[in-house]
Amino acid sequence: MHRLALGHLVWKWLGKLLFLELFARSNSVSAHGCPAACICASDLLSCVNQNLQQVPAALPSMAASLDLSHNNLSHLHNHWLATLPRLQALRISHNRIERLTARVFHNATLLRHLDLSSNLLVSIKEHFFERLVSLEELLLYNNKLTQVDSRAFVHLSNIQKIYLSRNLIESFSFSYMHNLSNPQLRTLDLSSNYFLTLPIDEVTALPVYIKNGLYLHNNPLTCDCTLYNMFLHWHKRGFSSVLDFQEEHTCLYLGKARAVVKFLNHYNSLENCSLTYGSLPEVHLKASVGTSLLIDCNTTLQEQYTTYLWVSPSYEFLTYPGNNNQSLKIYSNGSLEIRAAQPWDSGIYLCIALNKRLHQNSTYEVNVTVHFPRFEGEPFNTGLTTLLGCVVTLVLVLIYLYLTPCRCFCCCKKSPTPSPPHECSAQSSILSSTPPTTDGPNRKASTTKHVVFLEPIKEVQNGKINMAASDEFHDAKNPKILQLKSDSDSISSVFSDTPFVPS
Repeated sequence: MHRLALGHLVWKWLGKLLFLELFARSNSVSAHGCPAACICASDLLSCVNQNLQQVPAALPSMAASLDLSHNNLSHLHNHWLATLPRLQALRISHNRIERLTARVFHNATLLRHLDLSSNLLVSIKEHFFERLVSLEELLLYNNKLTQVDSRAFVHLSNIQKIYLSRNLIESFSFSYMHNLSNPQLRTLDLSSNYFLTLPIDEVTALPVYIKNGLYLHNNPLTCDCTLYNMFLHWHKRGFSSVLDFQEEHTCLYLGKARAVVKFLNHYNSLENCSLTYGSLPEVHLKASVGTSLLIDCNTTLQEQYTTYLWVSPSYEFLTYPGNNNQSLKIYSNGSLEIRAAQPWDSGIYLCIALNKRLHQNSTYEVNVTVHFPRFEGEPFNTGLTTLLGCVVTLVLVLIYLYLTPCRCFCCCKKSPTPSPPHECSAQSSILSSTPPTTDGPNRKASTTKHVVFLEPIKEVQNGKINMAASDEFHDAKNPKILQLKSDSDSISSVFSDTPFVPS
């Protein structure tokens, strides 16, 4: 009995332990492997605004998107993404992360979007992102960054957008972007930082596709002629980085914080620099449609041990050999040939010369315009066109005078007697088409006249010509409307081929 009671007690305790274990697991991981503090939907995992102090354990391996924003995370461990081999988007914004470890992202080779904005990061080291070979967007804005290593983004061969605005950065190395380590980079946002000066030589040597998206506005830059010329040159070229934030491009005159100059709004704000515009040379070449154009890569590097790379206006990379574009060909000396040029071949072509032995590189830009050929024919004879215009005008006048259609059908009928008053209006009753005759005291009009002029109708009474209106017409108390009569005694003044003779 004692053994049975002891065995029953053991099984009872084992059942309680198993229940507690299952209860603990249910609090941390759901039935489908989703943490209790998160929401899982297919390959999406959202743990937003859960006041998390650390990353939840046992994250589902099928997750392709993980959102840990708006929490209280202060650090991330090495290799913490090893259980997420499909992860492509990671959002850790609005946390309290101050620093990153050396291998924090070493297991995220498929990661394309990384958001570390609105944290407390103070520096970016080279090894932080060296394994993120698929990364396309990197958000680091609104941190406390004061230092960014010169090679921090060298390994990001597929990066397209880097956001570093609203930090405390005072300097940035642009030289490591000259050798096309980031060939897909289109946006580099360094606005709203603490740049007092810029390395103008390094910035102007950047490829045109990077300068088009290099945002440097809202920095306390000191007004300088080279700075003014660079931004003015970008404005003339229509770079989006300048046109999109034209009013935010300012500089401090003599370095004084209160003397802010919006130099892109007022070109005369730096009048002493206006004569130096053009210090950034640009080569312009023109070609006719269908012709070939050969462009030399005029750089200071020697041809020996130097390789050449061209970037087309559509940001297509052209190398020698192995170029797949049939209309563009690169030769071993770096020259670029545009075969059978077309209007869509116009734009800025960038040549990049790399000499790995000398550890030097150089860039060269050419602005190509392809236009249709102009054929110079005989000069336009203005005298002939004037004479032709006069003839046409004369013909139109004759048509108007002699071929004008009759507007009243009752007036076009030939009849020996005038039409009754009720068949036509008062105006049409006095229009006739024959020249008037002078036989008899009462002249009657015939019906073969060309042009007529309307005059008040008069009547003959007792050998006198009087108006048709009665004397009461002039009485203000009893006014009457002037009435037109169309009897046999009515006459009209006409203009015709027969001279008018008064009776």
